[in-house]
Amino acid sequence: MKKIFLLILILFTLSGCERIVEGNYKEGTYMGSVEYESYGSKYVTTSVIYVDSNGLIKSCYIDSTYLKDNINTTKKTLGDNYGMKETSKNIGNIEGGKEWYEQVEVIEKKVVETQGLDWVEWDQTNTKLDSISGVTIDASTYIEATKKALEQAKINTTS
Repeated sequence: MKKIFLLILILFTLSGCERIVEGNYKEGTYMGSVEYESYGSKYVTTSVIYVDSNGLIKSCYIDSTYLKDNINTTKKTLGDNYGMKETSKNIGNIEGGKEWYEQVEVIEKKVVETQGLDWVEWDQTNTKLDSISGVTIDASTYIEATKKALEQAKINTTS
């Protein structure tokens, strides 16, 4: 009888102690975008945030339109053909360099990991990502698009 009681107690403890964490966002998929100009061409950066039923950010996807060889595409679609690895290597912050999509993945993971953008240092002219390693790109539009998506997802606490 003691063994059965102990087994029931262990099962109850293991299943009953699951910690459910609640986040600060409404469940759903949210999108933010920012238009910008670079070298005379206009582009759009988009960020898509997925929030689960517990209010937690589960994914962040950032991409930007891009004109390469007179073809409209996106930087993620170009992958290694975007050609940023050598530039990031030469800047000296990333040993061996990283391609654009690899650097954006660092930002995407940080948004999920920290459940937002509190880690970003803002100033009037640029977004500084000194608080994370592996990013040499100017991330202003990426962060701004993500901020717009997160603003839609926030739970309205003022009623």
